[in-house]
Amino acid sequence: MKAYSITNKHPLATLALSSLLPLAMLMSAQAHADCPRGDLDDLYCDEEGNMVADRPVDESQLANPDTLIFAYTPVEDPAIYSDIWQPFIDHLEEVTERNVRFFAVQSNSAQVEAMRSGRLHIAGFSTGPTPFAVNLAGAVPFALMGSDDGQFGYTLQVYTHVDSGIDDMEDLKGKRVAHTSPTSNSGNLAPRALFPDLGIVPDEDYQVVYSGSHDQSMLGVVARDYDAAPVASEVVERMAARGLYDEEDVKIIYESDRFPTTSYNYAHNLHPDLVEKIEEAFFSFDFVGTALGEEFEGVEKFIPINYEEHWQVIRTIQQANNVRYTREDLDQE
Repeated sequence: MKAYSITNKHPLATLALSSLLPLAMLMSAQAHADCPRGDLDDLYCDEEGNMVADRPVDESQLANPDTLIFAYTPVEDPAIYSDIWQPFIDHLEEVTERNVRFFAVQSNSAQVEAMRSGRLHIAGFSTGPTPFAVNLAGAVPFALMGSDDGQFGYTLQVYTHVDSGIDDMEDLKGKRVAHTSPTSNSGNLAPRALFPDLGIVPDEDYQVVYSGSHDQSMLGVVARDYDAAPVASEVVERMAARGLYDEEDVKIIYESDRFPTTSYNYAHNLHPDLVEKIEEAFFSFDFVGTALGEEFEGVEKFIPINYEEHWQVIRTIQQANNVRYTREDLDQE
């Protein structure tokens, strides 16, 4: 399978033209509609009061494409993840009886914009950007990876080099600490919300340097380019499993309670029959013995989620950081 870039507009425009037309009609029909919408963009309504965009009532506005576009959250090496996701892509094609294309995305904002414009139908959005996708792109979170007993999530961990001389959070004062990007939960927003209670205020007690990704933050700590870095536990665990760094070179000085991990979403204007098949594909996929199962160690299945409930802690953290679900705030990454 070839991985295409979501920023390459030519193949996407060709493949997803059928979804762009319903979206254009949706924009004209709902953009100025007087309806409940909460934090949702003016393109969407929330008559159901569940904090996600309602499906269009007019069937002519529903998208039912022959080719589905799927994208996973931005990663350091998209080509690797194209292969890792192949078993699931095959399963998704079989269940939906549609062609499925995997697209590599370069940034969270590009991924959100792709779904907003109708060029992306199914997507895994990182924890922090998920509310942006919901409010700006009409994404509907319905699943995340978990275990057979329903457990899921990751922690915020603060790593430093084993020889840094940093042993606790107070030792970060005066240091150079890598955050990932402004919209990242564990890489920026959660530290800004949680660290003050630990006696450390980012940008005041230590210098914040944005690395661009959890991978780069971790590799920077190993190389001693940064004194420390808050990162997502699941990311560094996968990096260690691939041998990208030596675990003996680093140490953890802080770990938070668990947060929800990457959300899996469908575009709100997909035909309900197609949505049913997409959900069936996710919830029937067997991770055992697949490249996806090997990459996400400890994950055994996709489990159903409710955005209003499961992302409450994330919205609280973002509110504490005065985050607004606007394209301007998203573009800050």
